[in-house]
Amino acid sequence: MNNKKNDHGFSMILENIKNDPMEVEAGSLSASDFKDWVEEGSGEGKLAVDVAQNDTHIFVVTTMAGARPDKIEVLVHNDLLTIRGTRYSPLENEHDIEYYYEECFWGVFSRTIVLPVDVKGDLAHAKFQNGVLFVSIPKQKKDNKISIEIIDD
Repeated sequence: MNNKKNDHGFSMILENIKNDPMEVEAGSLSASDFKDWVEEGSGEGKLAVDVAQNDTHIFVVTTMAGARPDKIEVLVHNDLLTIRGTRYSPLENEHDIEYYYEECFWGVFSRTIVLPVDVKGDLAHAKFQNGVLFVSIPKQKKDNKISIEIIDD
């Protein structure tokens, strides 16, 4: 992939490599040198999830370090599950902070998942504990058939 935005960062790395290709001069690069490597978008973080199932339920598990339970929304609509919230940095009230590494995402996040089967969204249950959200949603029974009367004109 040829991306001109990345050239500056790679040039800085190559300039700072000495005889040992694994050695980079300490302090020669900062996190701000690589901010343009991140794709620009909505500014909203994407949530990593695990989706699993057994015979009766769909389970969704995700980690949300720094999220507050009162700032998390879990919505089920048909076969879609949406999780939204905000992660708060423990450094948000500190002044004159200079990061050496800034890899954690803090701020608004959301994720909408297409569930693998039809579910009973009104019976969904969510639990948030120790920074982990666990959602359990009962499946619709597969044998729910609706008989349709055929009218002959």
